[in-house]
Amino acid sequence: MEGEASAEVRERITASFERQGLMRHLGARLAHIAPGRVHIVLASRPEVTQQHGYVHAGATSAIADSAGGYAALTLFPADADVPMVEYKINLLAPAVGDHIEAIGTVLRSGRTLTVCRLEVFGVHDGQRSLVATGQQTLFCLR
Repeated sequence: MEGEASAEVRERITASFERQGLMRHLGARLAHIAPGRVHIVLASRPEVTQQHGYVHAGATSAIADSAGGYAALTLFPADADVPMVEYKINLLAPAVGDHIEAIGTVLRSGRTLTVCRLEVFGVHDGQRSLVATGQQTLFCLR
């Protein structure tokens, strides 16, 4: 599935992402859009951290959720929406670094249900460390 998403898909994903108030509020940005795979980056700054200086689990979870949803949307028809049915995330380590990067990857895209793997990495000086992993199920709504 990896490769470049078409210009139409990139435009559709970008336009949808830009309508998300939470992503804008967090300062998250799309970093990569490919068929079945989307990366979202969030800079580590005081506004998204918890009391110990780590990126807050809520922010970590939010960008993971969006990365998976948009990964699924890259494979859906243009007129479809992508409501989430469920997701689970395991926080493995404190989210530290210059930024965190969430990667949503489609594991199986079905006619109605799509399952995605969610990974979040802390990135510091180019070194990546896995800080969270999860799975998500989405519904193809036309």
